Amino acid sequence: MKELRTQVVIVGAGPAGLLLGHLLHLEGIDNIILERRSREHIEHRVRAGVIEYGIAKLLVESGVGERMLRDGLVHHGVEFRFDRASHRIPLSDLAGGKPITVYGQQEVVKDIVAARLGYGAPLYFDSEVTGFDGLTTDQPSVDVDTPEGKLRITCDYVAGCDGTLGVANRAIPQNIIRRYERTYPFSWLGIIAQAPPATDELIYCRHENGFALYSMRSPEVSRLYLGVRPDETLDQWSDDRIWEELSIRLATDQVPEIGQGPILERGITAMRSIVIEPMRYGRLLLAGDSAHIVPPTGAKGMNLALADVRVLSRALLAQLIGGDDTLLEAYSATCLERVWRAEEFSTYMTQMLHPSYTDDFENGVQKTRLRQAVASEGAATVLAQNYVDLCSR
Repeated sequence: MKELRTQVVIVGAGPAGLLLGHLLHLEGIDNIILERRSREHIEHRVRAGVIEYGIAKLLVESGVGERMLRDGLVHHGVEFRFDRASHRIPLSDLAGGKPITVYGQQEVVKDIVAARLGYGAPLYFDSEVTGFDGLTTDQPSVDVDTPEGKLRITCDYVAGCDGTLGVANRAIPQNIIRRYERTYPFSWLGIIAQAPPATDELIYCRHENGFALYSMRSPEVSRLYLGVRPDETLDQWSDDRIWEELSIRLATDQVPEIGQGPILERGITAMRSIVIEPMRYGRLLLAGDSAHIVPPTGAKGMNLALADVRVLSRALLAQLIGGDDTLLEAYSATCLERVWRAEEFSTYMTQMLHPSYTDDFENGVQKTRLRQAVASEGAATVLAQNYVDLCSR
C-alpha cells in the first residue's frame, strides 16, 4: 500500500468537493480529491441549472466563472402558470437588482475540473474509499482503491462531499448522528430536448394533472420536468406521451402549444428532503448532499452545497494557517441555520406547485398560496429574495 500525506482529503468530485479543493489550493492548502466515478460520468451527470446571484459571484471571484459568464443565461424574472394563465414575478426588481444564472451543474463541474488539472493538483477518478481511521484524532487517514493500486492518505482533515449515499456520512456513528427525512408523494420525470426554449425565463406550472417546469440549458436545448406518481417508470412514458402532457400542463389561453423536438436524455428522480446533524464528527466535515438534500423545486441543491464549501474553506484556512479553531467549531451550526431556511423555502415551493392526488382541501390551499404569491407584492418579494440569493445570506 502506497502512503501519502496531505492537509485535506476531499471525498467526492461533485461541485462541492471540487470547489472546496479549488478554494483551498488558491490559499496554498494541499489537498487531494477522490472520486469513485469516472471523469466522463461526473462531467455529463445532468443536475441543477439555476445559480443564485451570490453563488455565481463566488465562482467568478474564485476564477472558475469565465465560461459561465459567457454561456450562462441571465434571468431577471420567473413565470408561474396556473388556471391557463401566466404570471411573471420580476425577481431582480424585488431582490435589489440581483438576477439568477441558468448554467448546468455539469458545466460547473467541467470548469473546476479543467482548472484543477491545469494547475496539477491531485484528482483521482475511479477511486473507491474503502475505510477511514482516526477520525477523532489529529492524524486521520483514508484508505483508497485506485486504478494504480491501494493508497493510504494521512491528513489533518477529511471533507465528505460524496452525497447522501456516500461513505463519508456513514462513517459517523449512528448514535451521534441525527437524520431528519421526508419523502414526497410524487417524483420528477426530467427530459433534455433538442428544442429552442419557449420563453426567456423559467416557467413553474401547477396543473390539475400535476406539476411542470420549463427550463433551458442553451438557446437550442430545453430542460423540462413533469411531476409523476412515485411508482411510475420511464417505460410508461413514451416521447409522444411526454410531449402531450407537457403541452396540456403548460398551455395558457395566450400560448396553447409549446415547441417540441427530439428527446436527448430522460430520467425519473424521487422527491425528498434530508438533513443530517451534526455536519462534523472529529476531523470529518460534511458538505453538500452528504449532509442535506432539498427537493429541486426551490433550485437550492447546488447553491446550498457551494455555500457550505465557502464556510468550510474559510474555517479550514483559519485553523491550518492561523491555528484558530473558532470557525471550525461553529461550522455545523452556521451551515445548518442556512440549510433549514433552504428546506423551508423548498418545501413551500414544492407544496404550492404539486397538486394533491387525494386531498381537495390541500388543493384549495395551494391555489390560494399561488394567487397570493403573484398578487401580493409582499409575498412576491419574499419569494424573489429567497429564490435569488437565500444561500448567500
